[in-house]
Amino acid sequence: MADKGKRKKPRYSGIGGQAVLEGIMMKNKDKYSVAVRTPEGDIDVTVEEYESFAPSKALTRIPFIRGVFNFIDSLILGIRTLNYSASFYEEETDTHKKDKIIDRIFKDHTEKVLSTVTVIISMAFAIGLFVLLPYYLSQLLKNVIVSDTALAALEGALRVLIFIGYIVLISCMKDIRRVFMYHGAEHKCINCIETGHELTVENVRNASREHKRCGTSFLFFVVFISVILFIFIRVEEPVARIAIRLLLIPVIASISYEIIRLAGRYNNIVIRILSAPGMWLQRLTTREPDDTMIEVGIAAVEAVFDWKEYLGKNSDEL
Repeated sequence: MADKGKRKKPRYSGIGGQAVLEGIMMKNKDKYSVAVRTPEGDIDVTVEEYESFAPSKALTRIPFIRGVFNFIDSLILGIRTLNYSASFYEEETDTHKKDKIIDRIFKDHTEKVLSTVTVIISMAFAIGLFVLLPYYLSQLLKNVIVSDTALAALEGALRVLIFIGYIVLISCMKDIRRVFMYHGAEHKCINCIETGHELTVENVRNASREHKRCGTSFLFFVVFISVILFIFIRVEEPVARIAIRLLLIPVIASISYEIIRLAGRYNNIVIRILSAPGMWLQRLTTREPDDTMIEVGIAAVEAVFDWKEYLGKNSDEL
């Protein structure tokens, strides 16, 4: 096993995850776990197989195509596991009665239907807030700013400001701050393994809470790449401008995914420069976890990933 005190060069493990309500989801290939700290103080761990949204697995391996399906899969799995973790803290109310009615209507397809509807609503909200709102706000100044390039740059600046402002705003919410602490625990667990350390509470506590493959970094690249593309890709008609912004979303997501994928596998100067802004933003979306949160993260990892075997195989390179 690796020396716990020495700083190691990170090596890709293939695992990833996200924070949920009072817990952490970890995914390794097609298997994922959700570990939740229950109201009684125990750690509940469940393991499931995830079937990709992609109609064929081959599509999830094609560069610049796989990113679209990975993005949708992340949304679906994220919402599914978030709802699961929230179920531990729900009280028996009228909401449960409504859930039973929905179960009778959709039967075995209830979870898929609700996940799909939630994903659609979430994407519509994100498009409205981060794509359409900056565009319309910039258009208010089109009579003052005559340069199309300057107007597109303003739209991009507004998009970045709205994105950062949104993160800052939600980070003020008490429940979100706890989710961000679990987000920090998730990163620390992965960093602990990928830098060659045994997965113990002490080692995880000393690991970094920032990670290059984080969803925050992915979203930053989505915003940044959209700014660049919208500056150079222009059309005259207002309706066409909106249409091109919507049509480019899958392209932007694909490019962002490929950058994140490279960042997870390489650590050269170019990758570090590209990753730096996203890593900075993670200081907003992660918080230092306490030991009980780290224990939840370790339980989530161990349910789907044999870290001892991983360290043994990579001991010479870590």
